[in-house]
Amino acid sequence: MKLSIITVCYNSVRNLSNTILSILQQKHRNFEYLVIDGNSNDGTQELLHHCEQFFGPRLRWISERDKGIYDAMNKGLQMASGDAIGFLNADDVYHHPSVLDTIDSTLSRHPEADAVHANLDFINAQGHITRHWAGHAYRPGAFQRGWMPAHPTFYCRRKCFEQFGTFDCNAGTAADFELMLRFIEKHHIRTCYIPEKLIEMRIGGVSTSGIRAILRNTRLNQQAFRKNAIPYPWHYPVSRFLSKISLFTREAP
Repeated sequence: MKLSIITVCYNSVRNLSNTILSILQQKHRNFEYLVIDGNSNDGTQELLHHCEQFFGPRLRWISERDKGIYDAMNKGLQMASGDAIGFLNADDVYHHPSVLDTIDSTLSRHPEADAVHANLDFINAQGHITRHWAGHAYRPGAFQRGWMPAHPTFYCRRKCFEQFGTFDCNAGTAADFELMLRFIEKHHIRTCYIPEKLIEMRIGGVSTSGIRAILRNTRLNQQAFRKNAIPYPWHYPVSRFLSKISLFTREAP
């Protein structure tokens, strides 16, 4: 199975080099790597030129201004030709060299599944694990109880993006939540949970910046429910806050 890996970045050459290295270390070789750069001026373009010799035709990249991270992600989706697509941001790395093998084998063993998701570790600037996102299999109504898949671990068959659309840039920092809510809760795509750590995600981005981010995204999530005509339960802010606060207080095992 061919996998498409999309990285969006802007002036993050130091972290991007770690992301690229983790992809080159993957045992699974049937992939394409798409980098959508926002016209960086920190050496990112030079790094990508240098990396072309290691990836060959599997690496394709563009560097131009965009309208934000989700606009850049949509550009990547338009370029993708793989059977399944996932995102690895410039702050993130794969947990081990067999991550793509795991994704490929899971989707191959479960042809009825449209997407997979798994666990991830949050790491700080020093590379130390600070907390752990432990997921679980989807159950109907889970989004309304504060659940969502860890988006960096979410690999979805390309046909779903073609059928149900791409990221809604008007959803702000909740655009990944809105897309997965739309796919899973509204259109009932089938998912398969992988009970393993697949991604190490650096904290400090727009979606991992503490309590204020939780409160802001809770409001944006409410708009996502309404957009997709899914009932918004009165207890959602509390349910989501409790599920998120556990991530910010629990040390990774």
